[in-house]
Amino acid sequence: MAVPLQAVPADERAIAALAALVDEYEAIEVLVGLPLSMDGSEGRAAGLARNWSDALSAGITVPVRMVDERLTTVQAQRGLHAAGRSVKSSRSVIDSASAVILLQSDLDTERAKGSR
Repeated sequence: MAVPLQAVPADERAIAALAALVDEYEAIEVLVGLPLSMDGSEGRAAGLARNWSDALSAGITVPVRMVDERLTTVQAQRGLHAAGRSVKSSRSVIDSASAVILLQSDLDTERAKGSR
């Protein structure tokens, strides 16, 4: 089951922070959201995400896999709103909530397929 952690800003300290989290939680893989357009095409944001994924792969000891993140922020915002949080009050946790949705969706897909 996916649970949220504090978001790690993508800056010069991020790879070391993520490497520490990988060690602490004994992660077997890291997922990076791939922000595709609704038609499935890749734009500038997807290119930046791919560059980040490559840099992260070089700095941690487990595999890094990119996962389609379309609509995760929308789903997260809906869930937070249903829990009584306003858009303004959810800004600080929206990335973590989106990451939980991304991870849980991927885990559910793997479970349904019976394979990774």
